[in-house]
Amino acid sequence: MVNKIPEELIEKIRTESDIVDVISEYIQLTKRGRNWFGLCPFHNENTPSFSVSEDKQIFHCFGCGAGGNVITFVMDIENVSFPEAVSKLGERIGIHIDIQNQSMDNRLRSYSKKEENMLDAHQFVAEYYHHLLMNTEDGEKALNYLFKRGFTREDIESNGIGYSLPNGDSVTVLLKRKGFSLDEMVECGLIIQRENDHTYFDRFRGRIMFPIRNESGKVIGFSGRLIEPKESEAKYLNSPETPIFRKSEVLFNLDKARTSIRKKRQAILMEGFMDVLAANKAGIDNAVATMGTSLTKEHITRLKRLVRKVVICYDGDHAGWEAAKRAAELLYNEQMEVEVVVLPEQLDPDAYIRNYGTESFVQMVEKPHAYMSFMMMYARRNKNFQFENDILQYIQEVLEQLVGRASPIERDLYIKELAKETKVSEEAIYAQFRKLDADFAKNYKRADQNNSIKSIDFHPKNLNATERAERLLLSHMLFDMEVVKHIIESDDPQPFVHDEYIAVFVRLIGFCEEHGTSDYQRFLEILDDAELRKIVMEAALVERDPEYKDAEIQDCLKHLKKHRLELEIEKLMHDSKEAERMHEYDKALDLFQRMVQLKRTLSAI
Repeated sequence: MVNKIPEELIEKIRTESDIVDVISEYIQLTKRGRNWFGLCPFHNENTPSFSVSEDKQIFHCFGCGAGGNVITFVMDIENVSFPEAVSKLGERIGIHIDIQNQSMDNRLRSYSKKEENMLDAHQFVAEYYHHLLMNTEDGEKALNYLFKRGFTREDIESNGIGYSLPNGDSVTVLLKRKGFSLDEMVECGLIIQRENDHTYFDRFRGRIMFPIRNESGKVIGFSGRLIEPKESEAKYLNSPETPIFRKSEVLFNLDKARTSIRKKRQAILMEGFMDVLAANKAGIDNAVATMGTSLTKEHITRLKRLVRKVVICYDGDHAGWEAAKRAAELLYNEQMEVEVVVLPEQLDPDAYIRNYGTESFVQMVEKPHAYMSFMMMYARRNKNFQFENDILQYIQEVLEQLVGRASPIERDLYIKELAKETKVSEEAIYAQFRKLDADFAKNYKRADQNNSIKSIDFHPKNLNATERAERLLLSHMLFDMEVVKHIIESDDPQPFVHDEYIAVFVRLIGFCEEHGTSDYQRFLEILDDAELRKIVMEAALVERDPEYKDAEIQDCLKHLKKHRLELEIEKLMHDSKEAERMHEYDKALDLFQRMVQLKRTLSAI
């Protein structure tokens, strides 16, 4: 017997979970007037169109149409079912809900069934690896190694670190015993199939296992580290790209760091997950890392939703400098505030902490270089100011960074610094700057004109008269159950034209029969389709005139009926011509007569 969450408990959790507080844990919100605005987490955008109403306790994106209340937001952002969303929100306010017995048949997921199986398998394997590390003799060596590296039991538990057995098929056997498809397990990277005899074996063997989680905290991959490096094997082995693990989108530790990032108003960006774990041990809990790939547009989008300031802390070697410069420019071009930590002696953050201690590292992170300061340091590398060409190249590289970006104060400050470093007069440097600035302005204007022609920004859909009628009629239904009853009992019990509105109407009838009241927020929560929730939210926000409610409803019904008749007439005309073409004249005549009758009905409305 499935136990339902009591309605009064759902209402309590919804009313006590302030939507602004909850959404602020996921994206950065700024108050403008009575509402809060931020970048929509459900589609890519550069200008905030995502609005949160503190008064109404709802959210709505004017770009993509997403909308709902605090529960549906958690459902959509975390890709979880309604019971799971209620449970998550309940935990925030100290209410525990046991959802083990809740029906999961209608779970809202952005994943296919196959991807769900892959996620379940990764969770199962992560727990198995962790058990091996913490509770078996096989894992003792790996556990002692972690202790020597400064990991505590709490660190290991909180990160779910594990150990994979050196033999070749323990995970394969367990996955098969659990009923997982081995072909799917190959596709998601947990096991490998031999080419010669098509048998299966474990991908990870004899390694300390670090789970990789997505933003929702679900295990989507692993990084395995050898305890003792071997020439024949790589020190680290990562999961391959799979349907659930896309390296260009994943930021390691974002699920845990999100709250701290929002609180501290900055994210620390690192190159490797071991650096993040070392930073965590040093008390820095707002660090994230890319997974073996350069910073991407998708990574930046995820960061931009949470925060405006990013501190880059990459390795101190040549590759680290190059990667830091590229990442800094990408972030800066997205109008983000960027600072860079420069580590000495070609050390990575993990090695720096081991060599100089946590206190020294924290001080480095707390006093990073400003964007332009780092760019000047980068430009100075490998240059000898005794040579004229090096001086000219240095000035050119710095000015290119200043053009079109720096404020007048920054420009004056850095040009003075350039003149002092290079012994070139400020006047000469300013002359070169003005030339570059003029070229930039000319190119920018040309690019801006091209972009205005090719713009593909997300614009809200312009509704035609029929869609406006459907939306307004649905709006009245959402706020007055009597409207639904009246239409059901009328001669035209299905007034809508488009399939998505018909689907909403069918579900609304069922909701009214079960709940006996008008509550559009509760109705939103029972819808199992995010696209249908968008339609309901758009309708709920429509301006209605209470004084002319009946007139508005009748106008909508009349317009929709006329539109349906026009569609039917058009179909009959097409079918009649087709019948004539096939020499089915009796059928063509019958269709024509029905069409004439419908035209008379249409003219009488």
